[in-house]
Order: sequence, then C-alpha cells, then structure tokens
Amino acid sequence: MIENPYYTHEHHGDYDLVNIGTLDLEEGGSIPDCQLAIATFGELNAAKDNAILVTTWYSGTHQIFRDAYIGSEHALNPERYFIVVINQIGNGLSTSPHSCSGDLAMSNFPAVRIGDDVVAQERLLREHFGIEALELVTGGSMGAQQTYEWAVRFPDKVKRAAAIAGTARNTPHDFIFTETLNEAIWSDPGWKEGEYTTNTQVSDGLKRHARIWSVMGFSTEFWKTEHWRSLGFESADDFQTGFMEPYFGAMDPNDLLTLAWKWQRADVSRHTGGDLAAALGRISATTFVMPINEDMFFPVRDCAAEQALIPNGELRVIESVSGHLGLFCLEPGYIEQVDRHLGELLATDA
Repeated sequence: MIENPYYTHEHHGDYDLVNIGTLDLEEGGSIPDCQLAIATFGELNAAKDNAILVTTWYSGTHQIFRDAYIGSEHALNPERYFIVVINQIGNGLSTSPHSCSGDLAMSNFPAVRIGDDVVAQERLLREHFGIEALELVTGGSMGAQQTYEWAVRFPDKVKRAAAIAGTARNTPHDFIFTETLNEAIWSDPGWKEGEYTTNTQVSDGLKRHARIWSVMGFSTEFWKTEHWRSLGFESADDFQTGFMEPYFGAMDPNDLLTLAWKWQRADVSRHTGGDLAAALGRISATTFVMPINEDMFFPVRDCAAEQALIPNGELRVIESVSGHLGLFCLEPGYIEQVDRHLGELLATDA
C-alpha cells in the first residue's frame, strides 16, 4: 500500500466508500471486499425512479462532475434527480493497485474489464440504494464505454443512455494510442515493473505520459489557435509544464495502467460472439451518441458508425476546439451543448 495525498478527501471532497463484497472478474480471479467510491447529489424519491448514474473516465473522478456538470443550472439537476457518480475500479479512490495490500497490491493487481465495473455498479445501486432502473446512464470517454456496457448488459435497467466522446468497441488505432501512453510509464527505470515505493520515483515517465496526452488529448486546432492563452498560460510549453504535467504527475502509475488496460479492451460485442450489430441491437434505451468533433481518440465517424446500429439512437455532435479533453469543460460552449443534449434526452419519453 502506498500513501498518495492526491487520492484523499482533502483533494477530491466528499465521497463515500461502499463495500460490495467479493467481485469475481471476467479475466479470472476476484477482488475481495471491493470498495467503490461514490458521490451522490440530490435525494432518491420514494419510488426510487429518479436515479441517474454517472460513470468516470481515465484519470478522472467524481470531482469534475461535481464541479462542472452537476447543479441546478445543469441538465444533471440534483433538485430533480438523485445523481450517483461511481468512481471506476482502479481510479485511485475505488479499490486500486496503490491502495491494496497483500496479494492485490501494486503489480499483482488483477486485470479488470469494463464489464467488471458495470457488474459492480449494478450491485451497489441495487443492494445499497434499492435502485432497479435508471433514468439515465451517462459518462465521457471510458465513462462512455461503461455507458454502452450498461445499455447492452442491462437493457431493462437503462431508460436513457448518453455516451459522450467514447465508443462501444475500442478501435485498433485507439489501442495503439493508449499503448504509447503506457510505454511512457513502463520505460521509466523508476517504475521497477510496478514495484516502486512512491509515485515520485516514476516522475519522468509520468511527465512523458502527460506530454503524449498533450498531443493526443487536444486537437491540432487547440494548439494552432493557441487556445491555452484563454486558460491563463503564456506559452504552449508553459501550459504543458503548468497544467498537464502536474495533473498526471500527482497520480499513481499502476492505477493509470489498470485503467488503460480495460480502456484498450472495451468491447460490448464480446456478449454476442464479436457481432457488434447484434450487441448494440440489444439496447432498448433512448440513446444519444455524443462525440466531440475534434476528438483524436474517438472520432465522429467511429461513433456515428456505432450509432447507426442502435435501434433508438441519435447522433449529437459536440463542437469543441479542445478535442477529447474538451471533457474538462475548458470552453463555456462545451457544457452548454452537453446540457442542451442531456436536457432534451431527459425530456423524452422512455
């Protein structure tokens, strides 16, 4: 177990740890006493039919949703809905390599799939809150992968789904992108095959990791138009050293690698023998597929191809010069679009 002040209430605010018991994993093995970190907003009504699930992305926690997506001024309105943000396994707050001891610690942490997260989330919502159906499941990037998994695996439990900047089956190109992020960490001698004693031993690898994110996470237009100036930075390098490197440098390398492994292998078609059309055909939720137009990880064309296979799916493209990391709400126009689309989705009969 490694102490890391980044993964604390002091940094991320209020959240609760809920023990869901032993979680058996798709790849074999199990996580005894699996704990999920959750943050809730609003109140669950007596009928327990006003619940929304928000899932988290790579490196992300409930914090970004609390700060930028949830509020009375947003579609995710806690005055109307009971909103549960569940941190995915391996993100540092829920059960993760750096916070485990014994057989699950560090490099011994088992392979976790998107499906494992969704099974764990369904159990938590049902057993802890008594929630049997969700008004909406939504999330961005890896959160979109979990959203698709929910809609395919538990179609009767999901009334509406909004997959933001993510696909139901990861592409070979995206797999290679992500492997490069991993290589930045693995190549640092301080990583020691995952048996470092503090994340600072892998600081060089985490810096390289952050720099690669600068290339892939943001669009070419972001850099060409010097959009970083609107964020208060004086140069492109200043933005990388003042924003990107500190952001990833605080995190645990094994946690990031755990997330990356399941990101790379996200694929709902494993439920149907590799037939993506059959898998997405299972979805009964009213579904908005919401790619970001400048996204270099999950291009619109990939998301649109999947949307065409969803029986009640609609494509809603979000415009953001930031690209994939527009998810961080770096432009006011981004969250305005998200709120409009989610508001229209929640207003539809389902």
